[in-house]
Amino acid sequence: MTAIRKIESEAMTAQKPQPGLAELMQYLKARGIRKGICTRNFDTPVTHLLTKFLAGHTFEPIITRAFRPPKPDPAGILHIASSWGLEDRGKSLIMVGDSIDDMTAGHRAGATTVLLVNDVNEHLVTHDHTDLCIKRLDDLIAVLEDGFIGEMEESAC
Repeated sequence: MTAIRKIESEAMTAQKPQPGLAELMQYLKARGIRKGICTRNFDTPVTHLLTKFLAGHTFEPIITRAFRPPKPDPAGILHIASSWGLEDRGKSLIMVGDSIDDMTAGHRAGATTVLLVNDVNEHLVTHDHTDLCIKRLDDLIAVLEDGFIGEMEESAC
């Protein structure tokens, strides 16, 4: 665990916000849409992200590496659904992530999964656990406004 904490600490110094983060957060805030975090990071990098790039935005609950069992188990996402009083478990949630663990946890929870595509994970675009893919976080705004049915074609990413 010490090695992981060291890697996360070093990554924090170079951390930059994902393109479209500010726009998506403003959109969600303006509409009163709740946000939670389910990550395999420790508390320190999550706190760094929230204070450096997301000041003024509320995320509740925040599920970190300390939560058991971790992703790809759906327990963290189901915990968020339960804490929000959702009776459909994870079915009305959207899990946005960039890893197979994110997509699998979301899929197993019954959530709609959205892959934030990058050069490392583009092979997940066609994975059975990926419902939708976006290249920038603010691409999600159009999906929230217009909706989507089924799976998007690979060429959309």
